[in-house]
Amino acid sequence: MVDAEKNLKQLEGEPEWEAFDAAGLVGETLRFVSGDKTGNRFRVNYFRDAGQGLVARIWFGPVTEGPPGHAHGGSMAAVLDEVLGLAAWAAGHSIVVGNLNVSFRQLLPIQTVVQVNTKLVSALGRKVLVHGEICSLDGSVYATGECLCITLTKEQLASSGKS
Repeated sequence: MVDAEKNLKQLEGEPEWEAFDAAGLVGETLRFVSGDKTGNRFRVNYFRDAGQGLVARIWFGPVTEGPPGHAHGGSMAAVLDEVLGLAAWAAGHSIVVGNLNVSFRQLLPIQTVVQVNTKLVSALGRKVLVHGEICSLDGSVYATGECLCITLTKEQLASSGKS
């Protein structure tokens, strides 16, 4: 199988997962990371796993390159920002990201499909904490992230048109 065909197949996710319509939930504001399904930056598919957690399969294209042959750390942080924030939205919390801490574990080769796993850790008052990891399809961890999200007020939601 040609690499491009293999990558497209890997983006499909696992048979027991359900496709998740991220843009349908939060609108077309997901343009930076997941907005272009055919470009050379990212290609993203979102799913709900068997436990109803949010999972993403993401291809890091050639224009995400930082160190030769590997993804730029900023591209990995952007992915964690979008996916972890979306995990909070998918759990019913209308949020913005207040703080994102990323720990890089190893270099991520470009033109590779990875999986981003998420876990909603807590929701206390307006603070929602989400953890996640970018890992290879065989489980090697490239980066981990901890995202402190802040729930939008009714006024903020009303002014954004998302109420």
